Amino acid sequence: MEIFLTSISGILVILGMILVGFVMGEKGWFDDKSRGLIAKMVTQIALPCYMLYTITQRFTAADLLKMLPELRFPALSMVILFGIATAVARIFAVRKDRRGLFISMFFNSNTIFVGLPINQALFGDASIPYVLIYYMCNTTFFWTLGTYLIQRDGEGEAEFDLKTSLNKIFSPPLMGFIIGLIIVIIHIQLPTFLTSDLQYLGSLTTPLSMIFIGLSVSNAGVKQLVLKKDQVLILLGRFVVAPVLMAAIVYWSSLPTLMKQVFIIQSAMPVMTNAPVVAKLYGADSDYAAIMVTETTLATMIVIPILMVLMA
Repeated sequence: MEIFLTSISGILVILGMILVGFVMGEKGWFDDKSRGLIAKMVTQIALPCYMLYTITQRFTAADLLKMLPELRFPALSMVILFGIATAVARIFAVRKDRRGLFISMFFNSNTIFVGLPINQALFGDASIPYVLIYYMCNTTFFWTLGTYLIQRDGEGEAEFDLKTSLNKIFSPPLMGFIIGLIIVIIHIQLPTFLTSDLQYLGSLTTPLSMIFIGLSVSNAGVKQLVLKKDQVLILLGRFVVAPVLMAAIVYWSSLPTLMKQVFIIQSAMPVMTNAPVVAKLYGADSDYAAIMVTETTLATMIVIPILMVLMA
């Protein structure tokens, strides 16, 4: 019961911030341009600073080098999930014009906007390096295979652009992580004023991320949150298939218990908030993607406490 209450408490912290964003959205305080600005602030300023501060202040070179090989666990999970998603799309006759988007949402999760604050609320700062390991793998899969699949749904021919994909993979948050790694490995000591700046700016990550999710829920419209076949299949993929698969992969491993728990929680995160943006860019069904971001984000509030109890 204590674990369940702790999980509920952590989720309520997140839900409270999402509710603030939702209310502001309902009051019309933010338009599409403003929401885009918040997303940029998080991904291009707050999150990179958060990565740099966390890596340089909390971990040693030995700690980080020891953890990087564990990328193989989320990578294996996503490869298998991709195969399952492809099979499910065919078996249940998902519409061809949204099949790539369906597969991408099925096997990629929102590891930063939702995953980072939830893991931090549940497990504390000790979970951050494990969150980042999963994030590195997830973002690589989304901006390569996931984006290609979404593009295939659009009006034009799908093309794999290596340069564009690399630019997306090596995004500001990941670059913040990589620069932090380099600083720690070569033992550079950052000035106190710079460390304080990174800490202050990085602390914006969680509240701004949750406000953005609340605004997205408001923008999509609560009335559109229905449970049709495609929606139900995505919910099952995100919250049943993905965590069960990850649990099976890490169960017999010698990974630290906290790493196992973080990987399982990360695998059960909602659909990536980038999915509607990419879908809109390539002429795919962006409304479907936006609805799935909203539904899976709301469902997370129910799923995570259950997972925490099962992992206890």
